[in-house]
Amino acid sequence: MFERIQHIKYLLILMAVLIAIGSLLISNYLISDLEKEERGRMEIWSEAMRSLNTADENTDLNLVLKVINGNHTIPVIVVDKNDEVMTYRNINKKFRAKDDSLSYISSLAAKYKSAGRNIRIDLPTDVDKDDYITICYDESIILRRLAVYPYVQLGVVCIFVIMSIFALFAATRAEQNKVWVGLSKETAHQLGTPISSLMAWSEVLKETYPDDGLIPEMEKDIKRLERIAERFSKIGSISEPKPENIVEVLNRVVAYMEKRVSKKVTITTHFPEEPVIVNLISSLFEWVAENLFKNAVDAMGGSGSIDVFVDDMGGYVCVEVSDTGKGIPNGKYQSVFKPGYTTKERGWGLGLSLAKRIVEEYHKGKIYVKDSKIGVGTTFRIEIPKA
Repeated sequence: MFERIQHIKYLLILMAVLIAIGSLLISNYLISDLEKEERGRMEIWSEAMRSLNTADENTDLNLVLKVINGNHTIPVIVVDKNDEVMTYRNINKKFRAKDDSLSYISSLAAKYKSAGRNIRIDLPTDVDKDDYITICYDESIILRRLAVYPYVQLGVVCIFVIMSIFALFAATRAEQNKVWVGLSKETAHQLGTPISSLMAWSEVLKETYPDDGLIPEMEKDIKRLERIAERFSKIGSISEPKPENIVEVLNRVVAYMEKRVSKKVTITTHFPEEPVIVNLISSLFEWVAENLFKNAVDAMGGSGSIDVFVDDMGGYVCVEVSDTGKGIPNGKYQSVFKPGYTTKERGWGLGLSLAKRIVEEYHKGKIYVKDSKIGVGTTFRIEIPKA
């Protein structure tokens, strides 16, 4: 499931990149063509200005003026050979004083010339053989908008892709939640009947064999099954955390694990003497701790040491579980919490995923790999906000 989501995410990103590249290429072609067209229009406009300045009785002034007045989009400034402004069109700017206006128009003309958007028109006369004017022009509003458009489009595509990825993750998470809830309820329901039957049989055995020493041990296992069923029922329902001494909760888990691990595994606790009260769903948090202990035992191959720390950090409580196992590669710190990730031949890869869900969703905390070194060991850290 996770790999499929990753593939879809990469596909969406690739599509966004291809759309962006295609949009930029097409826009560049359109802008280039529009620039050439505007250049041609300005050459025609310049020719009309030349005809106006050299008009005689044979010149069709109506056509010349029609061409000159037909420009409503391209900003144009006409300057003489001394760069004095003669006239201008389509410069939409209000000025408080005429001097400011001429100064600003002159600066615009210089800007247009420096950008290479100018056309020189020679107007030789009997007085001055080297007389000329310069038509300085800028890009039209349409051309400027077209230049900005691909970046706006790119932004929209990026927003769409980000929203799609978030929606994909949200839908997948909702689907996973439904699976977890359904599986938990069904498991609790299926365990209920045999547990009730075992409890009844234990009462019968106690009456029949009151001195048998194995019956109390069997009752302990039945209570253990009840607790497991309770955990599944709470996963599938809304449970409110209650103030609990986290030290007592962890001591119960340590006592349970010490009876079920190899003698070659030592579990050392580093707990404060005073109670550390945190809002917990104790049965679920015990499950988290058990998963961390079991993973540590598996990582050590049944031989090594586990250290458990509890620290009151003021606003939150920190729990750390360190082992002397084989370690986790740097790139796998996040992957170990994903459903299905496992390094064991018979593992389902659900333990740490479930632990993360319990810590984050039910206790509003966080769990992560604090540190890990190959061949040295791993430290998992849990942070639970205080009441």
